[in-house]
Amino acid sequence: MARNQMQNLAKETAIYGVSSILGKFLNWLLVPLYTYVLTGSADYGVVANLYAWTALLLVILTYGMETGFFRFANKHNEIADKVYGNTLISVGTTSLIFAILCVIFAQPIANVLGYANHPEYIAMLGVVVAMDAFGSIPFAYLRFSSRPIKFAALKLLMIFTNIAFNIFFLVLCPIIHEKAPASIAWFYNPNYGVGYVFVANVIQTVVVTLALLPEVFKARFEFDFPLLKQILRYSLPLLILGIAGIMNQTLDKIIFPFLIEDPVLAKSELGIYSACFKISMVMMMFTQAFRYAYEPFIFAQYKDKNSKAAYADAMKFFIIFSLLIFLGMMFYLDIFKYILHSDYWAGLRIIPIILFSYIFQGVFFNLSLWYKLIDKTMYGAWFALAGAVITITGNIIFVPIFSYMASAWVSFACYFVMMLLSYFYGQKYMPIQYDLKSIASYTALALTLYAVSLFVKTPFVALNLAIKTLLLAIFVIYLVKKDLPLSSIPVVRKFMKKKE
Repeated sequence: MARNQMQNLAKETAIYGVSSILGKFLNWLLVPLYTYVLTGSADYGVVANLYAWTALLLVILTYGMETGFFRFANKHNEIADKVYGNTLISVGTTSLIFAILCVIFAQPIANVLGYANHPEYIAMLGVVVAMDAFGSIPFAYLRFSSRPIKFAALKLLMIFTNIAFNIFFLVLCPIIHEKAPASIAWFYNPNYGVGYVFVANVIQTVVVTLALLPEVFKARFEFDFPLLKQILRYSLPLLILGIAGIMNQTLDKIIFPFLIEDPVLAKSELGIYSACFKISMVMMMFTQAFRYAYEPFIFAQYKDKNSKAAYADAMKFFIIFSLLIFLGMMFYLDIFKYILHSDYWAGLRIIPIILFSYIFQGVFFNLSLWYKLIDKTMYGAWFALAGAVITITGNIIFVPIFSYMASAWVSFACYFVMMLLSYFYGQKYMPIQYDLKSIASYTALALTLYAVSLFVKTPFVALNLAIKTLLLAIFVIYLVKKDLPLSSIPVVRKFMKKKE
């Protein structure tokens, strides 16, 4: 029985993980579309700024109720549908109020945010955030009901709908307008540009919300204030952690336009920063994939007497493969840069900084096992709040002087400090003998190879790539020689046996 449960858990984890990572990858592919099709980096700056706001608002509007639903639905399984119904009522009510307020006060909000000429952006994104917040509860219900296939299918429907309508409005409509303008004049304005990014998002959200309605109607809409009060008492503290976490990821893009005097320059610089930031998300995707596998792993290993050795090994290999991705990205940046329009290449210098920020973030998550395993999760909240303080103060002080380079270094500092705090406190409460010597040797080697690549340059692109490939091979050979012999890789081992 237990074995079957573990198999089901592994299968569901894989489905959730693949759908999430695939979704992020497909959304990542919109970056070249935006940078090549939109009229300039300022337009992409608008997208980055407003979507940073939506990410923060989504956390606020869900106020920890997803986790609250899981907690109480599992605790009171016999009334799970009632818990679901009350959660929907709560989130649905607050989301509806928020959407109405955004529509009514779209113009004054737009004035404050610097979009006075486009209050409809605020109205559209207000509706999108509200519907996404409401939709998070049916998605949680699908997970609770162990229906990962439908969950993944709806998530991918969301992504594909968004991509399809972005391509339709930003690529196909301009072509049709050029050849037969009268055929689409009733709905298409060739001068609306970036606005169609938000129109596509509205359509996507409506489609997915309609697809979720069958799950909504499975709820038991029997209002129970004492029950809802219990759920809220449990969920609201999680809001603090959620806000602190999302601020570390998005606050630089939210406050950036307020820190540069020239609003046009601010949006242009933010566009460059955000587009180059997106290239670095390859590292984030690896970190995300690791997280999906690692969290079940740490809890499964906890009772094993050799668990600490396993945690130490996991940390070492996470860092090794993160460094390998770092070198791969930096050595072949001359190829990767074509993902972006040349107008954005000035920002490529932030990529190594952001890549290391993601590495620190991944190590921080790796280290988080200690406070999760000993039920001291408030430490995670304190670390996130410390990061938020660095993010806020660092951007306010340095962005007016150094523009987006300051944002990159502040992100680096934020996750570096969070990582160090978690490490030192973790060694106090749950000491683990990490192989720091080996980690240091790999890090030193990676940085040395990267430094060599910066100084060894020729006028020939192909020769440069060949040299960098050789440098990458040195790192791989060192890894194989020291920690990952070919015979330990199942596929290779099988091949070697056949050859023998």
